[in-house]
Amino acid sequence: MKVIVHGGAGSAPDEPEPRQAVLDEAAATGAAASSVVDAVEDAVCVLESSPRFNAGVGGAVQSDGAVRTDAGVMTSDRDAGAACSMEGVEHAIRAARVVMEETPHVLVSGDHAVDLAADLGVETGVDLWTEKTRERWEDLDSTPEGSPSDHLDWLREKFGGSDTVGAVAYDGDDFAAATSTGGRWLALAGRVGDVPQIGSGFYAGPAGAASATGAGEDIAKATLTRRAVRHLETGHSAQEAADRAIAEFGELTGSSAGVIVLDTDGEAGSAFNSDEMQTAVGE
Repeated sequence: MKVIVHGGAGSAPDEPEPRQAVLDEAAATGAAASSVVDAVEDAVCVLESSPRFNAGVGGAVQSDGAVRTDAGVMTSDRDAGAACSMEGVEHAIRAARVVMEETPHVLVSGDHAVDLAADLGVETGVDLWTEKTRERWEDLDSTPEGSPSDHLDWLREKFGGSDTVGAVAYDGDDFAAATSTGGRWLALAGRVGDVPQIGSGFYAGPAGAASATGAGEDIAKATLTRRAVRHLETGHSAQEAADRAIAEFGELTGSSAGVIVLDTDGEAGSAFNSDEMQTAVGE
């Protein structure tokens, strides 16, 4: 089993070595799995449980003071599932897998997604706050008085962040891709970015698979992971596909992002135009 994972594209982390150790653990955990779906789920779960990443525990806080998680998963057989805007769900990737395997749908949202996850054995009601996110929230200026436009201007000033986590796996026959996030800091309550959108935050097909991270709104507009896999379909290697997709993304949007890719040769590729994107490979 070949697995590549990422811990988000963004600014350089304060403590890169401990973060890299968690990524290495995630890649090794995924590589030990017996199927590609198990591989990406197991790898992402490791990252969701670490407060060092913006997914699961330690996810970004939305404008109403809630942490909401999103995730998506897809296989090269075109099976796919996603779940979004979930409070109290640490392992959003497990909820996404429930949608893929247990429902006729590809995306379920909000409280209904939480209830579905709980009914099918995914732990809910988890406290996703960390000391760091609580301190950052408490240090915010008060929401300004005034019109709705004043409030939105305040949010635009504070809104930011782009890290997510993701994994791609290949067993010599099949691919799977998965991405999970806590969203972007101080986004409007209920905001959903690229992560649970097929072809944006994640994509898999017979030629390969990809997981993205970065400025979610722009990733969705550019369908970054579908773009990367399309380059695989035209004969490019994983590294070439990643490089081309990020170059095109930068030209189209002027924003920062990163992508990881696996191809049918079992080769891994990664590219980013942000300050940093840590990855790890396991096999």
